[in-house]
Amino acid sequence: MHLLIVILLLWTLPLHAQERVEVDVELFLAADVSRSMQPFELEIQRRGYAAALSSTEVQNALSGGMLGRIAITYVEWAGAGSQRIIVPWTMIQSQADADRVARQITARFDDGLRRTSISSVLDYASASIAANQYIGLRRVIDISGDGPNNMGPPVTEARDRVLAQGITINGLPLMTHGADSFSRWSIPDLDAYYTACVIGGIGAFVLPVTDWAEFEGAIRRKLVLEIAAQPDRIYHAQATAPYNCMIGEQIWERNRDIFAFP
Repeated sequence: MHLLIVILLLWTLPLHAQERVEVDVELFLAADVSRSMQPFELEIQRRGYAAALSSTEVQNALSGGMLGRIAITYVEWAGAGSQRIIVPWTMIQSQADADRVARQITARFDDGLRRTSISSVLDYASASIAANQYIGLRRVIDISGDGPNNMGPPVTEARDRVLAQGITINGLPLMTHGADSFSRWSIPDLDAYYTACVIGGIGAFVLPVTDWAEFEGAIRRKLVLEIAAQPDRIYHAQATAPYNCMIGEQIWERNRDIFAFP
């Protein structure tokens, strides 16, 4: 009778351990689509991720893992509560799998969303990782962005909540703004901001992009580093000195009367 009760209890548990698939890494790809990103930049971003995932370099890194498979999700983000799932959690263990995910990413191109809340997408990503059907030997949030946090909780508080769960956060600061009006919402040393305020965890790194022509190559290198876990090839930011991690919120308050949204 006791054995029957135990069996029934196990059947009622969500996501039994035996139902969860073990993978080398659970990789949450978080792509910035705030309105400081122009439509052509949004398209470059999606095409860059798709091309990188299908590349020979990424496939070689994947097949060289202990298990030879990873789980990824591709989510676009902007302000607090603004997260858009483009690819739900999916396992990749072959070139065909990678190509299928690449097609999902580029199946359509959507408009941008309002504001910039790195903190909200970090909390969203950690919850998504906890709820998925995979068990990763490593868990990584890969976040791209073209400006500092200006909405939601302080970014350092969200970062620390994520790191407490043993999840690594890597950053891809997009430092591509010229003299356009949206550059007022960003900062010239965004890579230093990401280093001091956003990333963390075992092997965490920042890989800045200063020209959109570099984007696909940067994503490819970043994915290889994350999948293969090669800490000897880390790309460092400009500086790691103490930093004002509330600078984005302060810029927003200073400029909010000029534009209704960043």
